[in-house]
Amino acid sequence: MSGASNKITDDELNALILRLGTLLPQLNHGRHGRASSSTTKILKETCSYIRRLQKEVDDLSERLSQCLDSMDITSSDAEFLTNLLQQ
Repeated sequence: MSGASNKITDDELNALILRLGTLLPQLNHGRHGRASSSTTKILKETCSYIRRLQKEVDDLSERLSQCLDSMDITSSDAEFLTNLLQQ
C-alpha cells in the first residue's frame, strides 16, 4: 500500500473539522453546518470537551465504586455488573 493513498486532502480535512464542530454542544447552536468557527477554535473546544467527558466518566466510575462498596453483593454480582457496564 502506498503512502499517497493514505493522505487526506485539505478539503477533506476541512470538511471533517467542520463536521466535528457540529458535534460540539458549545459550538452547535443551530448554525446548520455553516463555517462560522475557526479550525483552531473547533480543535480547542474538541479537546476541552473530551477532557470534560473524561472527568465525567472518572467521577461516575468513582460514584459507582462507592455504591458497590456500600452494597452487600457477591463477587459474581460485581463481575456481572462490571461486564454489563463495559458493553
